[in-house]
Order: sequence, then C-alpha cells, then structure tokens
Amino acid sequence: MLLRGVLLAVQALQLAGALDLPAGSCAFEENTCGFDSVFAFLPWILNEEGHYIYVDTSFAKQGEKAVLLSSDLQAEEWSCLRLVYQITTSSGSSSDPSQLNLYVRFEDESFDRLLWSAKEPSDSWLIASLDLQNSSKKFKAEWISPEKQALLIIHSQLVLPQALEKVLGVTILIEGVLGQGNTASIALFEIKMTTGYCIECDFEENHLCGFVNRWNPNVNWFVGGGTTRNSHSILPQDHTFRNELGHYMYVDSVYVKHFQEVAQLISPMTTAPMSGCLSFYYQLQQGNDNVFSLYTRDAAGFYEEIWKTNSPGNPSWNLAEVEFSAPYPMEVIFEVAFNGPKGGYVALDDISFSPVHCQNQTELPFSALEASCNFEEDLCKFYQDKDGPGWTRVKVKPNMYRPGDHTSGLGYYVLANTKFTSQPGYIGRLYGPSLPGNLQYCLRFYYAIYGFLKMSDTLAVYIFEENHVVQEKVWSVLESPRGVWMQAEISFKKPMPTKVVFMSLCKSFWDCGLVALDDITVELGSCSSPEKLRPTPGECNFEQDECAFTQEKRNRSSWHRRRGETPTSYTGPKGDHTTGVGYYMYIEASHMVYGQKAHFLSGPLRGVTGKHCLTFFYHMYGAGTGLLSVYLKKEGDSEEFLLWRRRGEQSISWLRALIEYSCERQHLIIFEAIRGVSIRSDIAIDDVKFQAGPCTEMEDITQQSSGYSEDLNEIEY
Repeated sequence: MLLRGVLLAVQALQLAGALDLPAGSCAFEENTCGFDSVFAFLPWILNEEGHYIYVDTSFAKQGEKAVLLSSDLQAEEWSCLRLVYQITTSSGSSSDPSQLNLYVRFEDESFDRLLWSAKEPSDSWLIASLDLQNSSKKFKAEWISPEKQALLIIHSQLVLPQALEKVLGVTILIEGVLGQGNTASIALFEIKMTTGYCIECDFEENHLCGFVNRWNPNVNWFVGGGTTRNSHSILPQDHTFRNELGHYMYVDSVYVKHFQEVAQLISPMTTAPMSGCLSFYYQLQQGNDNVFSLYTRDAAGFYEEIWKTNSPGNPSWNLAEVEFSAPYPMEVIFEVAFNGPKGGYVALDDISFSPVHCQNQTELPFSALEASCNFEEDLCKFYQDKDGPGWTRVKVKPNMYRPGDHTSGLGYYVLANTKFTSQPGYIGRLYGPSLPGNLQYCLRFYYAIYGFLKMSDTLAVYIFEENHVVQEKVWSVLESPRGVWMQAEISFKKPMPTKVVFMSLCKSFWDCGLVALDDITVELGSCSSPEKLRPTPGECNFEQDECAFTQEKRNRSSWHRRRGETPTSYTGPKGDHTTGVGYYMYIEASHMVYGQKAHFLSGPLRGVTGKHCLTFFYHMYGAGTGLLSVYLKKEGDSEEFLLWRRRGEQSISWLRALIEYSCERQHLIIFEAIRGVSIRSDIAIDDVKFQAGPCTEMEDITQQSSGYSEDLNEIEY
C-alpha cells in the first residue's frame, strides 16, 4: 500500500507539472522555474524527458556537490514547503552515502542555517514537508540532500524570525553531496510551496500531504473518492468539493479477522512549536462497533489521547475541533479500533489548523524561559528553604586560583557553602518554579565541586510532584573533576505539575566543601531529540571537529583540538567550556618558541549590511602567557584589521569575549595566538558563535592584562 501510494504520488505530480504552480515551486517539466545551479559547484541536470533534475557519479566524483539556489520568494505568515526526492546508491556502499541538505539563508546573516538533511537511499520517491513561519519577509531557498526517516514521509518545521523594521531577503539552497559508489545519484522531482500548515490536508493530492498509513495485514486507511470505488464503503461525496470526484481517507472493517484490530493514519512530525485549534471532518457508519480516536505521539513514543468520538454523530460529515499543542516535535495519529463483528467504516477529510484556540481560551502557553536562570541579575524564580544558610548568589573576580561563573567567567552563580556549616547532615535545597504536567522536559545545568573527600551525592536533583508530595531522585554526582564546570542534562516527563529541586548534602563535619550551580535551563522536549543534537547555526563548539575553520599549516606549533587538561602544568584549561569533558582548540606552548604565531581561520563569511556579533570563550592561564588576537580580513585585501586583543595571564576561568563589527564584503575571521616567554603559555578558545545584529551585552574590559592582587581569590556575596 505504501509503495503503491508513492507511485501514485509520482504520477499525480507529473500531471501537476502542467498546472500553474505557486511561487517558489517547480515540477521540473521543461525548466527549473527560477531555481539556478551555483556556478562554483556541479550543475543539477534536467532530465531530457522532464519530470526531475538530478546529479550522479556518471559525471562527478565522490564528495563533489551540486547546489541549487532559489529566486526571491514571498512567504506568507505560514507556508508549507514540500520536496519530492530520491537518493540511490550502489549496493554494498553504505559507508559513505550520498546526502541531501536544505539550508535557509537570511539576508542579514553571514552564514547559512541547516534546516533539514537526509542521506539514506531508497528505491522510491520520498516526500519531505517543512513548515515555514514568516511575518512579511521575502525569502529564497537553498537545498542539500536530506535524511530519510523510518517512515516514507519526513516532516520538519522552521520558525523564521519575526518581521524586522525592513523586509529581509531569504534564500533556500538545496545541496546534493555525492557518496561512494559508481551509481550514486540524487534526484529532485518537485518543490512545492503552499500557504498554510503542513499538518493540514484535504487529500486531493496523492502524496497525501505527508500522511502515512501504518500497515496492518487486515485493516488500513485507503484513499476514497475520485475514480476509486469500494462496494463496502461508498460515500456519495467528499467534504472538500461536495461531489463524488473529491477525495477523502477511509478505513473499513470488511477485512477484519480479529476483534480489536487497529488502523492508524499518521501525520508528518512537527518540529516547530504549534498551539491552537486542530479541526477535521469525519463520518461514521451508524450503529457499528468501532472507536475513532485522535492521539499525539512525541519523538520518544509517548502517546496522549486528545479526542474520541462520544456519540455516533450525523450520517453526513461531522466537524470536530480539538485543542492541539505541540511545543516540541509531535505526530498526530487518527486511530480506528474495531471492537466487534460489525465494525463498519470511518471516513476523514479536510484537516486544518488555526493558531487561535478552539474556545476563546485566554491561558498563555507555558514558556520554558520562566524556569531557566543564569543568576546574573537575581535568583529568577528559584527559591530555597527558609531554614539554614542554604544557597547564596555570589561572584568571583578573575584570578589564578578560583574559577568564576560559567556564563561569562565574570558573573554570578549560586553556591552552597557547606564548608562552613556547623552540623553534619546539613541539607540545602534550591527549588525551581512549577512546571506543568504531561510535558516532556530537558533540564540542563552546570555544576562545580570543591573540597569533599567523597564526592558522591554531594549534589543531587529531585523531581518534586506537588500534588502527591512525592520526591524522586533523578540524578546525583558520582565522581567528576574538582573545580571544573561540568554540564549535566536530564530528560523527564510527569503527569502532574512538578518542581525541580537541587539538593546539596554535607554528610559529616569533616567532609564538607563547596557546591556551585550556574546556567540552569529548561527546554520543552527530550534532551536527545534530533533538533537539540543538531549543531546551532553559526556556532562551533569543536565537539565533533573543527567545523569550517582551517589552518595555514598543521604541525606541532599550530592549533590543536584537545579534551581534558593540557600536558604542561600550571597553564591551560582543565576541561572545555561546553560540557567540562568535551573538546576545545589550543596552542601547546612547549612545542613553540617565544614570539611564534599560530593562525586559526574561519570559513568564508558573506558580507552583509548591518552589524555582526562574534562571541567566544578564551582561556589564558599561565605565568608566561602571550597574546591572543582576533583579526578581520576582507576579500581582496592583503592587510588584516585588528578587532580584539588580550595580553598576558587573564584568569584560571574561561572568559567570554564579545566583538561587534561590520563588513559588507566576503571576509574571514582569524584567531592569532602568540607564544609567551615561557612554556606556561597555553592559550585556548571554545564555543565560537556568529550572530546577526549588534551584541546584546557589552564585554567587561576591566581585566585585559595580567596582574596580581591579594583579594583576587575573594568570593563576593
């Protein structure tokens, strides 16, 4: 049924090529409709008989790519972009498959944003559906070969930034990267952009808007209407056109062999937050044994019933309206369960969505930002037990002995100063704000432990269910490097409203220390969901590789990617800034001579109007530390322009740098490290990020060179 449906989709889309397609769409019948191949890469080839464009290894080598660039498009407030594509490869060559990627390029950004990617081959055409949200912005599209999911249909959503003072141009790029094998190929059959949401469908096109039937040997959803006729389930007309030529979906019990057979029609997966009213029309055969229900299912497989028929309804089409909230990726599942010998049929048509609630609800959706805190201004919505010294908001001046906060190296964090408690068994609890029940959460935070002979259970996290006064321990410290900011993450979902509780414990008077917390964030969805694991556009944390950065030469005296401590004592970081156990880039001073330079170059950045903000974290600890500089080099210029510089030992902490600059020509950013007077001159960088627009904060420039003061180790309460 699935393969047959895909083949029907191809035939229907071929016929659609003769029709006028909306702007930003193309069926590739006679031309590419304003989509152009980028000259610097392989060309996309239009098939001689029309119907698709392709790139393959008959005229290209493995690793080469073809990039297709859209013309200027005008997006509605919500648009749905669908792509019909196919990736093929030689048998037995799965080690390095071809890949199709989709990027979006904003006029005010110097980098491209990866929206969607697929690389697994198939023997049939696949459909990808992507929601584009935009408030009166123009946009262009650029593609790169996407990832195939378990189902034949892939659905992703992109939230475009809200309208600014001027209309910003956007481009879509489609990039096909050829993999291993003599017969590797990537083909695009159709790109189609329509107004509305990808979850909406009237089932008039045979690709079914990305909906897919879950195959069952005895009972399945089928397309009804048009030229299709089934003697057991003849409806006089569909709902869309109110005639016998329109289409709808239906499920019939004629082939049911067992009670409790279930048929499921599954929507594409959402990936952008949606909240509002989901409506659809349905029709039930009167007096039969079936249950028609609507479920949501998240990426972890958790089901939630959000609607069920409670009466037979009218013999004609019935309207159903359901409150629908998808704060993180979800599928909608229309399910029919047959519970008796007279199952009958159920028909479905005209699924639509509105961001307006079904019944004038005024309650605002939960914002995860309310449950997050970096403690720079105050404790946010966190609070603690009234008894005991508990947790205190503190900061540390940059120094060579005690690390500062995680946010910037110069700011505030909270500290359970258990070292000075007077009694063993002391417990300090820090409570977070209330979180609504029945939602998937991702909790991330940074902690650092000082002192303590035995580290286990010195810090623990509990989930406190408010209604049942039940606490569940979900995480605790086992062992970790002392004095290093470590990242922890926890995914959880509870049916009732909950609070997150951080608990610091001092087991005995002789074994107490310091426990620090910073940068607590709560996000909706699982920590391991694909969209959270996808690299942030314009950012490199060096966890996987060096991203688009390059070096003029690679030897012992160049930049190196490393994790953990550097080899030389009393210089370099103990861990990276991203997680505490990840990777960073650094120079190893013991392999260099005094005054020797190492350059680390960004990939080419597009010139755009307006300001950019470059942020990164740097580590300059060691008595002989030299210089770290950041330069801007414009295309065509031989000279480099100095943007930022630090000289000498700065702190034992990772410190944040903020650089605001403008450049309307293609350019590079260059990190230059110069070795100092001794081997204790390691310099490191991490978490480099490019952003459009001016920096929202200004860097504290009071600590720009090394120095010593007796009060540098003081904690400010």
